[in-house]
Amino acid sequence: MRLTTRSEYALLALIHLARAESEKYVTAEAVATAQKIPVAFLEQILLALKRAHFVQSVKGRRGGFRLARAADNISVADVIRSCDGALAPTQSVSHYFYEHTPIEKEKRMLKLFKGIRDYVSKRLEETTIADVA
Repeated sequence: MRLTTRSEYALLALIHLARAESEKYVTAEAVATAQKIPVAFLEQILLALKRAHFVQSVKGRRGGFRLARAADNISVADVIRSCDGALAPTQSVSHYFYEHTPIEKEKRMLKLFKGIRDYVSKRLEETTIADVA
């Protein structure tokens, strides 16, 4: 697994929103400034997070974004999967994004990668945005 900049920015935005007052909407510009994220890129990410039901938004002068559910109900794994796909080091050991790969013919390598997948996914599933905010 390798995080893209998109996933990193999504996590930073969610952490920022988790630290804000729960009923308060925060503008994309405020998040971008605080987290040093290009605002145009962040707006795309926030729309994707909205489609994935991680954030809510309101338009207008008092508008912005806030978490759609409690930060302790958003796992880091779910956010990464929504941005980058599989947490597994190869698609052939992925639970959610399985595809055949050449490494499957080597059973010991497959076992090693499954162990890595299990460790990484367990840690990321157990860690919520609240834990890191």
